[in-house]
Amino acid sequence: MYKILKARKLAEKIFLMDVEAKRIAKSCQPGQFIIAKMDEKGERIPLTICDYNREEGTITIVFQVVGASTEKMAALQEGDAFRDFTGPLGVPSEFLKEELEVLKNKKMLFVAGGVGTAPVYPQVKWLHEHGIAADVVMGAKTKDLLILEEEMKAVAGNLYVTTDDGSYERKGMVTDVVKDLVNNQGKKYDVCVAIGPMIMMKFVALLTKELGIPTIVSLNPIMVDGTGMCGACRVTVGNEVKFACVDGPEFDGHLVNFDEAMKRQQMYKTEEGRAILKLQEGDTHKNGGCGCGGDK
Repeated sequence: MYKILKARKLAEKIFLMDVEAKRIAKSCQPGQFIIAKMDEKGERIPLTICDYNREEGTITIVFQVVGASTEKMAALQEGDAFRDFTGPLGVPSEFLKEELEVLKNKKMLFVAGGVGTAPVYPQVKWLHEHGIAADVVMGAKTKDLLILEEEMKAVAGNLYVTTDDGSYERKGMVTDVVKDLVNNQGKKYDVCVAIGPMIMMKFVALLTKELGIPTIVSLNPIMVDGTGMCGACRVTVGNEVKFACVDGPEFDGHLVNFDEAMKRQQMYKTEEGRAILKLQEGDTHKNGGCGCGGDK
């Protein structure tokens, strides 16, 4: 069993937990993920590692309630435990393969959208610990959905925050900020790392291709099983078929077929939607009376 040492709500339907997992904490790297399972019959939930403490043997995860399983997970409290907590899985972030001195001479830009801030944070923190200051653009729909702002501010070279509705800092999309930094402020970047909703990563990649900035995206939003067996995270990168959970989750954003990946992602949302309605409505959820098609 893997004990939950801390559990707190970051924003509406977004939760953070520190979990005791000494073996994972000892070897994990930025960009990797774990698979959490609440009980013997529970669903396997892949979650990117948000932070880790090797000395204390803890792993920090951040998740958003999107279905029945994450709804149940949000109810867990400090002192509760996960039945399984497997990892580290996936390939570490691309920049970890580079020589540190080479990396120090690069201008890096991170673009974090919504819950994508969680997997961006450990990468920026790692760079900060190695004397590298990266610029970070962080966006959310509204101020209330921003997460980890103070934590990110402590490790980023420059932090630029934007909200879709203008309720905090700038008004507009993250792509608007990237355009402003490059076209109006004269910023030059050697690489961009974008993590967030699929539609956000698609448009960031389209923009950075136009601007001539190599871009890495993380396809953790389309992972379901985490082992490559379910096929949910199958994606075409260039002319090759890849699976986000075993070949990634990071890929060249200019080669990813986002439209194909998002279409595949939609196929799994219907079942998850039915499952959460069944959880919330209990015995009243029968015969499709709610309009979802029932449990068929």
